[in-house]
Amino acid sequence: MKRRDLIKYLSVAPVVGAVGAGIPFLSANAAVSTVAKRDLIKELGLRTFINAAGTYTTHTASLMHEDVVAAINDSSTHFIMIGDIQDKVGEKIAAICHAEAAMVTSGCWSALVLGTAGVLTGTDLKKIAQLPNLQGFEKTQMIVQKSHNVHYVHAPTNTGIEVVEVETAEELEKAINPKTAMMWFLNLATNDGQIKHEEWLAIAKKHKIPTMIDIAADIPPVTNLWKFNELGFDLVCVSGGKAIRGPQSAGILMGRADLIKAARLNAPPFGNNIGRGMKVNKEEILGMYAALDHYVKLDHDKEWKDWEARVAVIESAVKTVGGVTTTVTVPPIANHNPLLNIAWDTAKVKISSDDLALALRNGNPSVEIMKFSPNSINITVFMLKPGEDKIVAKRVQEELKKVS
Repeated sequence: MKRRDLIKYLSVAPVVGAVGAGIPFLSANAAVSTVAKRDLIKELGLRTFINAAGTYTTHTASLMHEDVVAAINDSSTHFIMIGDIQDKVGEKIAAICHAEAAMVTSGCWSALVLGTAGVLTGTDLKKIAQLPNLQGFEKTQMIVQKSHNVHYVHAPTNTGIEVVEVETAEELEKAINPKTAMMWFLNLATNDGQIKHEEWLAIAKKHKIPTMIDIAADIPPVTNLWKFNELGFDLVCVSGGKAIRGPQSAGILMGRADLIKAARLNAPPFGNNIGRGMKVNKEEILGMYAALDHYVKLDHDKEWKDWEARVAVIESAVKTVGGVTTTVTVPPIANHNPLLNIAWDTAKVKISSDDLALALRNGNPSVEIMKFSPNSINITVFMLKPGEDKIVAKRVQEELKKVS
């Protein structure tokens, strides 16, 4: 190409590589940086709101810290082999959480599916390709306490595993047989079941049966990140997008190294497996690690005091309305943070919780709360930005005063 033709070409086409020793290199990123920033929320007419409800999936869970967003943005400009990222991040997460090994999954649900798949298949590629068809598998059953057998059990049963219900330790011993592949424990239902962690684990270890525990929303306290690994559960599954404030679509599977290795073979980037659609990208893996690293380094005592102070601001404001009463509780297991219940005498405050929730949603700014009963609502503060407690206090007080 002649020099004049080359100059003409470069004037109309983006340079994606060095064309010669004397020609400057322009990266695709440099070109992108000149594009005007778009406000897609405004452009699409989407409603934003103050989240006084909690880390619900419908409410897009939590907001990521700046260092998590930075990790996502920085990694988005590079190609990295996905297996290498899982290796390195898995080592770091395992060290933080006192586990043999770990991997980032596409949410806690995915961790439950992939962990169960790993238990069923091991590293047998033929079995991996066969799931959820368990024909020919020697072990096909999962033992669960009756009180734990709720909708979350649909995650492990995606693999085709059969649920066997028990209620007592005696029933558990009798239920164990050559088809028993694993024993599953739902931490949220701990207080509803007759068999607690230690007894459950003792029986499992006696019969050499792998155990899995679901602690999806059971952080805080931060110590739960390693408590169940130290207790002896073989697999621990946790959500990354709730209180840890990682990407909402990320989760963590941690535990025995051999089972994590098997779980990874049941996941992307490998094909012919049950987890092929449970893809987690490099940005999410690194973002999840950044979030976990940030979370464990927080001053959790100070954080708790901040939550209590925010609750007090809202509680003080709404109690100025006649007929309003408040109660502060702390859920014992999942979503373990101060929960404010605001109730009212409908003879004095003439509004239903449905109408109050709608008024708060349609207000400016929009506020989301959770309805608890026809005449009470629940508010959490751990997802509020600084200063939003005062806004929530004012808005709830205003709406209650209108009808009192």
